Amino acid sequence: MIEVSPEVTEALAAGRPVVALETTLIAHGFPGGEGVGVGLEAEQKVRGSSAVPATIGVIDGAVRVGLSEAELERFTPEARKAGPRDLAACVVQRAVGATTVGGTLAVCRSAGIRFMATGGIGGVHRGERFDVSADLGELAHTQALVVSSGAKSILDVPATAELLETLGVPVLGFRTDELPLFFVGSGGPPVSARIETAAEAAAIARAHWELGRETAVLLSRPPPYDLTEAPPLVDRAIEEMEKAGLQGQELTPALLGRLNELSEGRTVKANRELVLANASLAADVAVAYAA
Repeated sequence: MIEVSPEVTEALAAGRPVVALETTLIAHGFPGGEGVGVGLEAEQKVRGSSAVPATIGVIDGAVRVGLSEAELERFTPEARKAGPRDLAACVVQRAVGATTVGGTLAVCRSAGIRFMATGGIGGVHRGERFDVSADLGELAHTQALVVSSGAKSILDVPATAELLETLGVPVLGFRTDELPLFFVGSGGPPVSARIETAAEAAAIARAHWELGRETAVLLSRPPPYDLTEAPPLVDRAIEEMEKAGLQGQELTPALLGRLNELSEGRTVKANRELVLANASLAADVAVAYAA
């Protein structure tokens, strides 16, 4: 049920660096069809660092690892969000399934891909209701290094950091001592270790796995620039979504859309920049690991 493109198959067989990319970001992360352009740019960033991109999604009754531009264009807002629990249903029902971070990691584990780039990971949601993203479960038992700008800003970031510690997932800070807050680079909880280079991140990941650890390594990179007005806008958007009764998988796309409106497009621009920067860094680490 997993079909790997010839390019990715050849790269994995030769031990060349491969970086996985999700498709939920394409389908649900940007307004007005902008996601396809971001997805293509992210692939270009990976190639620019001499690695091979492996964008992952479900189409035509199979999980596809490595997608063409025409295939990327099929991941519209109508696509299902495909977390780990949803992959089989999307395959059997021949639905277009846009993989989340957790869904992408589940496929990486089967395909033997060790590196992934995303915008921000899911985690512990705010509020009294116990709501934890499936991303954390996959991070807990997938040997992959994931580059992100911390946890999504709509989450309870301190609680997410505590749970990552409990699960034994190292949280490295790329030239930072704090876990970035997605749109803002400072003010988050402390990371488990600060690193300065892609080669250092690759060495820590290799040592982590050689010590018998089965978990992922989270490499957190601050966004290219701070969007300091974002936190109060996030609070306002969350309050509006709660009043509307939105929850579960429908919550994040609605929140991102509302943030785009409240910020007059600035959050979308910031999101695009951090996604591309993370793709480039993930490729640099993958190249260092392969070397």
